[in-house]
Amino acid sequence: IQKLCDRVASSTLLDDRRDAVRALKSLSKKYRLEVGIQAMEHLIHVLQTDRSDSEIIGYALDTLYNVISNDLEEEEQEENLPKQVDDLGSQFTEIFIKQQENVTLLLTLVEEFDFHVRWPGVKLLTSLLKQQGPQVQQIILVSPMGVSRLMDLLADSREVIRNDGVLLLQQLTKSNAAIQKIVAFENAFERLLDIITEEGNSDGGIVVEDCLLLLQNLLKNNNSNQNFFKEGSYIQRMKPWFEVGDDNCGWSAQKVTNLHLMLQLVRVLVSPTNPPGATSSCQKAMFHCGLVVSFLCRQQKCKINFRVLQQKTINTVSEVIRGCQMNQDYFASVNAPSNPPRPAIVVLLMSMVNERQPFVLRCAVLYCFQCFLYKNQKGQGEIVSTLLPSTIDGNSVSAGQLLCGGLFSTDSLSNWCAAVALAHALQENATLKEQLLRVQLATSIGNPPVSLLQQCTNILSQGSKVQTRVGLLMLLCTWLSNCSIAVTHFLHNPANIPFLTGQIAENLGEEEQLVQGLCALLLGISIYYNDNSLENYRKEKLKQLIEKRIGRENFIEKLGFISKHELYSRAAQKPQPSFSSPDHMMFDHEFTKLVKELEGVISKAIYKSSEEDKKEEEVKKTLEQHDNIVTHYKKVIREQDQELEELKQRINALTSQNEQLQATVTQQVSQIQQHKDQYNLLKVQIGKDSQHHNSHSDTFQMNGIQTEEASKLKEELEEWKNKHELLQGQLRERDSTIEKLKSSQLEMGTTEQSSQTSKSGGLELSNELQKELEMLRTQVQLQSAEISKLQTENQKLQVMVRVKKLLPALLLLGNKGNLGKEVCGSKATGHLMGLELLWSEVKALCEEKESLKQHLDSSSSTVAILQDEKSKLQQEVAESKKEQDDLLVLLADQDQKLSALKIKLKDLGVPVEDEDDIESGDQGDEDEDGDEEEQD
Repeated sequence: IQKLCDRVASSTLLDDRRDAVRALKSLSKKYRLEVGIQAMEHLIHVLQTDRSDSEIIGYALDTLYNVISNDLEEEEQEENLPKQVDDLGSQFTEIFIKQQENVTLLLTLVEEFDFHVRWPGVKLLTSLLKQQGPQVQQIILVSPMGVSRLMDLLADSREVIRNDGVLLLQQLTKSNAAIQKIVAFENAFERLLDIITEEGNSDGGIVVEDCLLLLQNLLKNNNSNQNFFKEGSYIQRMKPWFEVGDDNCGWSAQKVTNLHLMLQLVRVLVSPTNPPGATSSCQKAMFHCGLVVSFLCRQQKCKINFRVLQQKTINTVSEVIRGCQMNQDYFASVNAPSNPPRPAIVVLLMSMVNERQPFVLRCAVLYCFQCFLYKNQKGQGEIVSTLLPSTIDGNSVSAGQLLCGGLFSTDSLSNWCAAVALAHALQENATLKEQLLRVQLATSIGNPPVSLLQQCTNILSQGSKVQTRVGLLMLLCTWLSNCSIAVTHFLHNPANIPFLTGQIAENLGEEEQLVQGLCALLLGISIYYNDNSLENYRKEKLKQLIEKRIGRENFIEKLGFISKHELYSRAAQKPQPSFSSPDHMMFDHEFTKLVKELEGVISKAIYKSSEEDKKEEEVKKTLEQHDNIVTHYKKVIREQDQELEELKQRINALTSQNEQLQATVTQQVSQIQQHKDQYNLLKVQIGKDSQHHNSHSDTFQMNGIQTEEASKLKEELEEWKNKHELLQGQLRERDSTIEKLKSSQLEMGTTEQSSQTSKSGGLELSNELQKELEMLRTQVQLQSAEISKLQTENQKLQVMVRVKKLLPALLLLGNKGNLGKEVCGSKATGHLMGLELLWSEVKALCEEKESLKQHLDSSSSTVAILQDEKSKLQQEVAESKKEQDDLLVLLADQDQKLSALKIKLKDLGVPVEDEDDIESGDQGDEDEDGDEEEQD
């Protein structure tokens, strides 16, 4: 080994160094210690300097893996070696990671695509994480892109590297929330679910198991990742996991393991230890995607050969429905595939009270029943109703009958389970506690029936097994707590109080101490919730009885036996009952909460004097009256708030309706305006058509030019004719003047000077007259053109008037088919038909205009009516607000009186609940009522 190390360190040829490293690899398994001590530094140097040769890098990584890893072959292990081997691997790992650059270098090598480099690198990094997990996790976390580099392994096409990459990420994500979040946001959920689907879901091999373990690491106790998993719609992708066939006899051990891990993964998402909001959202998502249905179908198909898997399925269903109303309602509606069909709850209870069933299965059924009743008043009422006389069906087995049968069975475990199940049906439900007092049981033929409460106390006094008595005492304590009527019924039996005092006063062994503590708790509840309706069992007399027969100190000591018991502490840790054997099954998780709540108040109640009790009773009555008043006014305010909200909604509805009507009116007005514009355009178009056509019908389309307008045009035509004749007369006069001037010019010629003068003057006058003549001629021509135009128009108007007079007759003839014969020419026939169509369109537009005008008037009246209603509603809202202010003033006065009474109580040493606690309790009740109403 030393020579090989020298060759690795000193050889200049790469082949020599490669051969030396190969030889060290072959020796590293057998001589692990020697190779690790002498060669580790040289191997790390090879990784740093010979990056270009993948072969020598692969040999070096394999050698380091053999040195650091504890995964030796079985034939090489001896009996005395395991502890030494573990220490050796941890020491070598510590040496390797002492220089953080070595881990960074290893992350760089893992990025290489070469199989002989990447695979040994993945295995070596996995081994380092197994040996020194937290230290290596921290180095990878601070390394740039360290986690992202390792996530690329899941996308490798070579299954060996991908599968080992899953194992590497398992070790990397253990107990490190920061790395878990990074891995989740690097799309790990998508990749892992794809791998599970590719491998065949539950039918897959060990790769599916590894992926499921990695998913558990990412989700367990990590609220951020759970929320990301839910919002990414990955819960929906879990549904195919549980869609199994009818034939489950041939299931392999690997498939059972895979299904077991899948169920565990679902429980991680809905665990009671998660924040309530996160659990509730996951439960709802599972319901909406049909995952609850898959659970129940899978549970029904699971046969007796898979008892462990069936128990895991029941536990998973339990936590999926726990506290989720919609899941609980669906579970209550499911029928088991039996003949005849029975509700799944009944079938499960039959397994719970059957002493031949396995212990773990009975515990799972009990937990399922508890989860079904958790915060489910509707389910509690359905269970208790099966015990009431009016609802008992003699033809079928009900849940109540099974519980009573288990409660009075000879099997102590059945007694305990039935008592705890019935106690959960009464949990925090005073109404059902009172209704259960009506239950009557027939003990034997010929004897009168006895109440369920009396029968429980009878069995308790008969000295049965400890487990049976503990279960019955837990049921009685839950039943009597916060129910004065039940306490009165219990005290009405004269044998109960002597039995309890006798049990508490005796000095018994350790096994009986638990029963003594529960008897003390039951007696304390009978005192604390006693309404003094029975003269012989008033609070003061019961306290005197304890003082004489037991002693206050002894009573408090016996009461403390409960919380000091080891099984009590174990049951208080989590809701699911987990017991190693039936003998350890003593306490229920919800009962431990009740003990913690009542132990202190009962101890204080025992030491109170009669005067303090009287004052406390008076204060309680006052407080009850005040609470009733407050409750009444709260109810009134709630009703007024509801009415106010309804009025607001009505106002909003009317406002929106008003706005819609106004919008409709505006739209109709715009439509009317649009029709007007179209009408005017049609008039203009008709006028233009009349100018381009000479037909009778087109002339008539001038939109009704009447005979009066035609007469006016005739008069204007006559005036223009007169003007024309006048201008022609003037023109003739000017022509005659010109002729005279010309003749006079020819006669003049005597002298040259006169001739010259007259010629120049005549020429000037002639030129002026010619210019004036031309102007007059131009004017005459223009007037002649205008006169001809007016004459043409006059002719058209005359034709139009004649056509208008003859139009009815022409239309009648046209309808009879003789229009073409009466009117000259086919062109005239076409124009007349066009005229008829246009005239009908004009009439239709006028009628539409009138209808729109009427609609506008009706809409305006509707708007006025709605505005009147709106003003009335606003007046009613103002009156409601005024009444509410008066009620608030009255409440303020009541609160002042209440605070004064509380101060007096505190001065007297009486514990008084704060108003915030009362408010929160009321609010909780309102929230639960609101949830039930929404579900209904």
